[in-house]
Amino acid sequence: MITLPRTPLTGSDRPDPDTRSRSRSRRRFARRQWLRRWLVWRYVIGSVLLVGLTVAGVWLVFLSSALTVKHVDVQGESMLSQQQVLTAANVPSGAHLAQLDLGAIRARVAGLAAVKRVDVSREWPDGVLIKVTERRPVAVVELNGRYQALDEDGVLFRSYVHPPASLPRVVSTAAVGTEALAEAARVVAALPSGLAARVDHVGVRGVDQVTLTMRSGSTVLWGSDAQSALKAQVLVRLLAQPARAYDVSVPGQPVTTPR
Repeated sequence: MITLPRTPLTGSDRPDPDTRSRSRSRRRFARRQWLRRWLVWRYVIGSVLLVGLTVAGVWLVFLSSALTVKHVDVQGESMLSQQQVLTAANVPSGAHLAQLDLGAIRARVAGLAAVKRVDVSREWPDGVLIKVTERRPVAVVELNGRYQALDEDGVLFRSYVHPPASLPRVVSTAAVGTEALAEAARVVAALPSGLAARVDHVGVRGVDQVTLTMRSGSTVLWGSDAQSALKAQVLVRLLAQPARAYDVSVPGQPVTTPR
């Protein structure tokens, strides 16, 4: 192998330092220009994508048939039928889910006497869910020969042909208001089961005018629903002594009327 002698570079052959510096400056300038253009285009592309996504979203939610009402589900009903709730709700089939007036649907269902609370929500992508909480009867009210269920708030919400034997009976008149009926309901709820079994019916003539008629024929002046738990304890002790009437309206000073 023959090795040729290396010829040393002369001054004229070496790269000019100024030339190298200008070359590096041009490259840096080109990179800065490219970055500036990319930043501008990045914002343009991002804006275009954002507008496109917004338009697509509006079309999907408000214009397309993909997110329209196709079914309505009901939960929590027992006394009411599902069809009664659906009829009251009157949710338009095929309506756009996002445009539904949930408040109006809620108000219509709440108009059913047996409904205590109702919640209406969207079930994406194509459903509506109606959850109802029905009123719970605590007694049966006899008004002008008709029997109606009474809840703990004093609301009458359904009729009976025959009063259920499992519910205590409240006797009143049509002139008695909701507040007095609610008071009677709270008295009924406060009676322990053993005492409630001895009560034939609860009478109410107005606020603070609640009486009990016992199966034995004795009457009890109860008064208001205040201190009902204490009144019940006092009455249980008094019933050990048969009497024509008992007054526990002031439980600390009960009064007994002998037969």
